[in-house]
Amino acid sequence: MYELIIIGGGPAGMTATVYAARKKINTLLISKDIGGQPLVTANIENYMGYQFIEGPELMQKFEAQIRQFPVEIKNGVEVKNLAQIKNGFTVKTAEEEEFQAKTVIIATGKKPRPLNVPGEEKLRGRGVTYCAICDGPLFAGENVAVIGGGNSALEATDDLIKIASHVYLISRSSLTGDAVIIERVKGAPNLTILLNYQPTAVGGTARVENITVKNLKTREQQDLTVSGIFVEIGLIPNSDLVREIVPLNELGEIKVNCANGTEVPGLFAAGDVTDVPEKQIIVSAGEGAKAALQAHRYLQRLNEAS
Repeated sequence: MYELIIIGGGPAGMTATVYAARKKINTLLISKDIGGQPLVTANIENYMGYQFIEGPELMQKFEAQIRQFPVEIKNGVEVKNLAQIKNGFTVKTAEEEEFQAKTVIIATGKKPRPLNVPGEEKLRGRGVTYCAICDGPLFAGENVAVIGGGNSALEATDDLIKIASHVYLISRSSLTGDAVIIERVKGAPNLTILLNYQPTAVGGTARVENITVKNLKTREQQDLTVSGIFVEIGLIPNSDLVREIVPLNELGEIKVNCANGTEVPGLFAAGDVTDVPEKQIIVSAGEGAKAALQAHRYLQRLNEAS
């Protein structure tokens, strides 16, 4: 039985791993993808110590740091079940491996939110994409649409206006991202910003050929000829693993206290999967550190009681 299992290898999970290792906690880190969401983040300008760094580069530095410690790591492994047992928890993977631990930290992050419109699922991976940094270069010289009004959508737009023939930025309301990014993109000659518009359908046979959008004020619809659609409308918490174990809020996020504890003793959570406000890399890293420190205190209390 491990003392601690950390599920998730993004900023929260990797920071928790470092803090756990420094406390000499017998730890197992299980991650579907080391790096998490920052792997698909292009420009990071607000992580202390770096005036500018690419998301994948920052996560490589995180990973290099955790691998300096004697911590067991299982990467590319998906956890399918978490259950309470006497004196701890059992974790089962998709490969039917089973592990036990006295404490667990859930740091599973979030996944992209879909549009849920006709044609989206059919053309996923054939023009419909959720990662501009991954797939943007495939649409050089073509017309594309970016859906969303937050920082992710604006960063995708900033990347795409440099390579696409024309970019449509489509948002249900006003642009809500950082002012510096809005200022950077809004004057691009190959950008059309459509505010108060909502996608209603994705068109195409073998690949994306157009997107239908509706004006939320006039209710009029129009088709935009595009070959790529970049969906950047937010993220959904990967909290299904604990849905039957701990309370979630209305967004599906795990409710935690100020010490990253859940209602279940020994079960902690950190990062974007929790109800802690502001989903930022630096916030997730700090929450991961807190969770590991609290897990250490919990283990100390268990040892004192035994």
